[in-house]
Amino acid sequence: MIREAENAANYILNVCGKTPDCAVILGSGLGQWGDTLENGHVIPYSEIPGMPVSSVKGHSNCFIIGEKCGKTVLAMKGRIHLYEGWSAQETVFPIRIMKRLGVTKLIITNAAGGVNTDFKPGDLMLITDHINLSGHNALRGSEATEFGERFPSMSAAYDKRLREVAQRAASRLGIMLRSGVYFYSVGPSFETPAEIRAIRILGGDAVGMSTVHETTAAVQQGMRVLGISCITNMAAGILDVPLTHSEVLETGERVKDKFAMLVDEIIRII
Repeated sequence: MIREAENAANYILNVCGKTPDCAVILGSGLGQWGDTLENGHVIPYSEIPGMPVSSVKGHSNCFIIGEKCGKTVLAMKGRIHLYEGWSAQETVFPIRIMKRLGVTKLIITNAAGGVNTDFKPGDLMLITDHINLSGHNALRGSEATEFGERFPSMSAAYDKRLREVAQRAASRLGIMLRSGVYFYSVGPSFETPAEIRAIRILGGDAVGMSTVHETTAAVQQGMRVLGISCITNMAAGILDVPLTHSEVLETGERVKDKFAMLVDEIIRII
């Protein structure tokens, strides 16, 4: 995997000739932000050696490398999920590439269901920590040790200083930025009302099907991670309505301007 990651990184560098200052993973419904990068180079996943391709609606399956607020930024439009049939190790292949491109700061975004009943659709939540009880871990296997520590500490997975930057950026813009714990669910089915009650008891404020493997791999490699969830729907059992992926995409569309302003300001500061 190390050779594959190096080959993929070299291919990207040959195409764009730029080394990113930071990277942003764009969750469901949030991908349009990548199109705002100036002088952007679009690199489809299908052209990158060894790169998996997502089958999820709303994921464009490309990297865009361009300029934003005076920084060179790598935007990832479309992520790889465990529920698509990929292994946890395969879902973090893009993170392995980013490290070889020289990325040290990673902003991970996602669409999530609100478990905390104080939340509402359209809220943005700063991830303070996560819970992964799925039994899957991206560091499983002997090859993972080639990327960093076998037993990396996860006590501060979401960088405190980057969280302070995000709070400062939100305050400047007048955006309410909630904070909470992200609970990982493998999917692709949404959770049952009973599962949501259990997640709330365990301390989860939002639930989603991504992010934790990416964060784990990034932390192992010494990257600083900032996580932001867009609460696109209230989780099962809170409202008496069925959950749909269309609702996730619709809410992402509704909050795209607020999200874009926040990410722009964060990148400007860091």
